[in-house]
Amino acid sequence: MPTYHRMANGAESTDIKYKKMKTPTGDGYTALQFKKSPVKIPWRSIAVATVLFLLGTALLCVGALVLSGHISSKFNDRLWPIMILGILLFIPGAYHVRLACYAYKGYKGYSFEDIPDYED
Repeated sequence: MPTYHRMANGAESTDIKYKKMKTPTGDGYTALQFKKSPVKIPWRSIAVATVLFLLGTALLCVGALVLSGHISSKFNDRLWPIMILGILLFIPGAYHVRLACYAYKGYKGYSFEDIPDYED
């Protein structure tokens, strides 16, 4: 922690010594400063999104079959929980799979950086 001292003219000074930097040879910037680092592909996140997408699609298909009567009507009490769970799994899964596909194809405005990474 620096110690502050009051000078005669009322200004404060510290015991920290500052050194003047060497004059830069150019404008003070380097090329490495603006180089973009390679993007790390979040494989675990893409796998989780794919599983969510597939499970959501399967649950929505089962719910649609129950609703249309192709599956016995004795399972009608399970229709809405299956549909709600299918929607809750399908929406984020489809969104992140779409982001991953667009980033893989190189569409403008899409990047793997848009997908959250689960690695700590």
